[in-house]
Amino acid sequence: MTDRGDPSPTRNTIPSALRVSAALGWRFLVVVASLYVVGVIFGRLASLVVPLAIALLLAALLAPAVGFLMAKRFPRGLATFVVLVGGLAVLGGLLTFVVMTFVNGVPDLAAQLARSIDAVSGWLVNGPLQLSQGQLREFADRVVKTLQDNQSGITSSALTTAATVGETLVEMLLVLFALAFFLYDGPRIWQFLIRIVPGGPRRRVDVAGRRSLAALVSYVRATGAVAVVDAVGIGIGLAVLKVPLAVPLAALVFISAFVPIFGAVVAGGVAVLIALVANGPVTAAIALIIVVAVNQLESHVLQPFLLGRAVKLHPLAVVLAIASGLLVAGIAGALLAVPLLAVLNSAIRSLLSEADEHVAPADVHTSEPEESGPDEPGLDTEADEPRTGAGT
Repeated sequence: MTDRGDPSPTRNTIPSALRVSAALGWRFLVVVASLYVVGVIFGRLASLVVPLAIALLLAALLAPAVGFLMAKRFPRGLATFVVLVGGLAVLGGLLTFVVMTFVNGVPDLAAQLARSIDAVSGWLVNGPLQLSQGQLREFADRVVKTLQDNQSGITSSALTTAATVGETLVEMLLVLFALAFFLYDGPRIWQFLIRIVPGGPRRRVDVAGRRSLAALVSYVRATGAVAVVDAVGIGIGLAVLKVPLAVPLAALVFISAFVPIFGAVVAGGVAVLIALVANGPVTAAIALIIVVAVNQLESHVLQPFLLGRAVKLHPLAVVLAIASGLLVAGIAGALLAVPLLAVLNSAIRSLLSEADEHVAPADVHTSEPEESGPDEPGLDTEADEPRTGAGT
């Protein structure tokens, strides 16, 4: 008989390394399968999830304004109404100004593009390549024929675009509707959601959720400030160089800057391309220097100063998050990847931190950047520095 106190013979024949690998392997597969199922569900509900996420970002940006008006004895409903109407008025005025400027500048840009095409054609004929006029006409005919052959595809794409515009309008209404309720009833919505958590860990989850919201508020504020600096710097540079559509390009830079790293590069590339078409290679080279200088200012000064302390994300993590979001959900994924990573980072740090075990949820102020996470010695520079007069 085999002694019950001894390990089973089968267990003795399996190396411990293989047992540990198998245990880790099936747990890893369960996690991957769970994430896949969640991703599929979110993918099917993208038309609902993305507007709600954008509304949450806007709420993080506008909630301090609502709090400021409430501190001035405005009722919460009136404060929400004023912030929403004021935000829509500013956004509508900005879009109207940008669109009208773009429409007024397109004819000049088209004329300059025609002159640039004539100059390039002249260089192809009289330059080192020595192409003939017949070869240029043949190339133009090929382009026209390609467009004619793909006319049905272009038409279907236009119809698809029209349908997409309709869906976008519906999603914009959903964003506005959700934003109004997030601003007006945000605390009660959070208290309703937190009741799902069992009573034991509820306080820790509440603190972690508030830390996450503080990180989101800090991220949106800092990114907005960075976007303003990028847009003003590049816009002034383009205006000084007399590049057409400088104001719409500055607005494009502002919007693109909300996608860290990649957004500024893409918007800057568009600005340099228009400078090349409209003003020639010298102006384009100067515009490129301006774009690179502004991007360096953003990367080495603004991002570390504004985002580093509040969000605490490594640049490699930011790049990988944006790339993953772009692959999974396109532009919306690239826009939402970094704030989602910041929220998860703050929540996980709070749940794992011993310092947050005795923190009351009411003591976490979501409008203050330092509340986005507990100070961890060895991780935060601020936590390693001696503090005078600070409580434990």
